[in-house]
Amino acid sequence: MTETRTQPAPSCMDEFDPHSQTVEQALANIQALCRPVTGSERVLLRDALNRVLARDVLAALDVPPERNAAMDGYAFAGSDLDTGGVTRLRVVGQSLAGHPYPGTVRSGECVRIMTGAVVPEGADTVVMQERVSVEGDQVTLLAETQAGDNVRLPGQDVKQGDVVLAAGRRVNAADLGLLASQGIAEVDVRRRPVVAYFSTGDELCGIGQPLGPGQIYDSNRHTLYALLRRLDVEIRDLGVIPDQPEAILQAFQEARDMADMVITTGGVSVGDADFVKQTLESLGRIDFWKIAMKPGRPLAFGSLGQAVFFGLPGNPVSTMATFILFVRPALQQLMGMAPAAPLTVRARCENRLRKVPGRTDYQRGILSRDAHGELVVGTTGLQGSHVLSSMSRANAFIVIPREAGDVEAGEMVEVMPLEGHL
Repeated sequence: MTETRTQPAPSCMDEFDPHSQTVEQALANIQALCRPVTGSERVLLRDALNRVLARDVLAALDVPPERNAAMDGYAFAGSDLDTGGVTRLRVVGQSLAGHPYPGTVRSGECVRIMTGAVVPEGADTVVMQERVSVEGDQVTLLAETQAGDNVRLPGQDVKQGDVVLAAGRRVNAADLGLLASQGIAEVDVRRRPVVAYFSTGDELCGIGQPLGPGQIYDSNRHTLYALLRRLDVEIRDLGVIPDQPEAILQAFQEARDMADMVITTGGVSVGDADFVKQTLESLGRIDFWKIAMKPGRPLAFGSLGQAVFFGLPGNPVSTMATFILFVRPALQQLMGMAPAAPLTVRARCENRLRKVPGRTDYQRGILSRDAHGELVVGTTGLQGSHVLSSMSRANAFIVIPREAGDVEAGEMVEVMPLEGHL
């Protein structure tokens, strides 16, 4: 009798798993399934900071509204320039910001003018004060000047009717100033997506409570809170849910009914007590649950009613890595933004890094410049997905491609700075 041997299914410890999606495939699938939330509200200008615009904002007026000086100096007609000799002009007044010269500048005349002040009628050129000599009311140009120098034209920055800011833009500090320059007091912004999240696991204990045998304090919910606060979302923390099917089912139902996105941590692996994946299969849909990356292979993505669902791994570094790489761009889409690919730079690696082909590695690193000004990156040390202190020390991910092996000291590597993410 011939013995039949069954090949075991790949586990989360295997470097190569044909059923795992690549990082690129996972991002494409997530992007295809996420849609912006509906609904908008009108808010005061200052309350629009970090909100996402629901509609294009059009310019109500030209900026600048009138011709004005780009320098402190003297305004005059460019036709008065004596190209073959010395240009001398008589000062007949001054134009200050908010107090324009009321008359017309005639041939042979000029006015003292300050930066931002209106260029008076008859003048079209400003010479810097450092390039003239002044004696009484007479000004002599000391350096070459061309007609039209140092004059800002109406609408040079923004023209009336232009799109000042497009729908889908997240309003930043510069945008507030730009909108204020148009006299805009209120704007329409998208409704904030609601994100509900909870941790699962009997081993988790809340802060302030004594640890029982085999327990650890739950760090993931606090990490998720901080990561979510970086984005324009409403946060619903549902706490720690024990490894009991009924409790997890109830938490799923509660989260589904309140949120546009549901995030869990833990319970998406292959253990007997990992009920998150099972519950999602019964209430919603799983699109994929393994990614060829390290840390963070067991990630479940799908839908729960109308909500987008992410089941993140329980190990804290895996939680953070998968949030930054997958949840953040998904939330940007829900907010109505176009998800931006993470910024990466090339740097020289200071250490030898171990890497087995099969998964894209995101190793924690410290990006800096050496004595010659060259970008260099060094490892934070132990790279286990449970070593949360390595994320606290890191300011970048060292991204090692899926099929690559070990990295030798001195090699150039791709680095993803974490500024703005943590």
